[in-house]
Amino acid sequence: MYICDVYKSSLRFHCQRFSNNSNPEFTDEEVLTVYLFCGYCQRYFGIKEIHTFAKEYLSSWFPKLPSYQVFNTRLNMLAEAFKTLVGTMMQSFKPEDCAPLISIVDSMPIVTCKGKNRHGKVATEISSKGYCSTKNMYYYGMKLHMVGLRRNGTIPFPEMIALSSAAENDLTVFKNECVPYLNGKTVFADKIYSDFSFFNENCTIKVLTPHKEIKGEPEVIRQREKAARDLFSQAVSKVRQPIESFFNWLNEKTEIQRASKVRATKGLLVHTFGKLAIALLTYVNF
Repeated sequence: MYICDVYKSSLRFHCQRFSNNSNPEFTDEEVLTVYLFCGYCQRYFGIKEIHTFAKEYLSSWFPKLPSYQVFNTRLNMLAEAFKTLVGTMMQSFKPEDCAPLISIVDSMPIVTCKGKNRHGKVATEISSKGYCSTKNMYYYGMKLHMVGLRRNGTIPFPEMIALSSAAENDLTVFKNECVPYLNGKTVFADKIYSDFSFFNENCTIKVLTPHKEIKGEPEVIRQREKAARDLFSQAVSKVRQPIESFFNWLNEKTEIQRASKVRATKGLLVHTFGKLAIALLTYVNF
């Protein structure tokens, strides 16, 4: 019922057809519902697994279910609809206890293939080769960047989500995609987001990161400030740690990082935003 309501109000405008087949027997609402139901309730994340389960157990609900090939094609046509759905759910499901002026930012890899000498050939328009320092891993794929609203005692709630190729720098993406919408906020981040000259001069947000060594700083000053800097770094890390827990939870619930079976750009977008939609459904009942 929720998917039908959202589809009528907004999603249909992102997957309109202007052909004689503009009203297929198996509707877009049914495609979305099958995908989300099997992911959320049954924890099936492969499209083949989803189609097989629906065919064997949900035939009374979806008597017009097409073949696997057609179902897969229909899903890829809904890439923009999934993107819009995630944005709608982020607005609709926002918890009341979110801190309005405190956010946390970080990124996680979405891997189509990994290995130092591997060269991916999937979704080359939006993917590239990158390195994940947290996992000490070279990979080919994308990065998912998230700004989360802080919540006391639990994982943050997604406020903003952006995708980039694996080669793009986290700080660059944050400046271009997120900073313009975070005026007046305090943002806790990792060391890679340290660019205080930019944040102090060009915007009204306050970014706090663990202390980053200053090149050329005298050893006397470094030793004198060490205790205070360590305490500050520990405090910042304690506040931003829940976003790492969120990424671990997200991957555990949806296997979003494993995109090795994706074979097209639209398929990679469906994989990413579809898993995010499943995660948000899970978050509501977390």
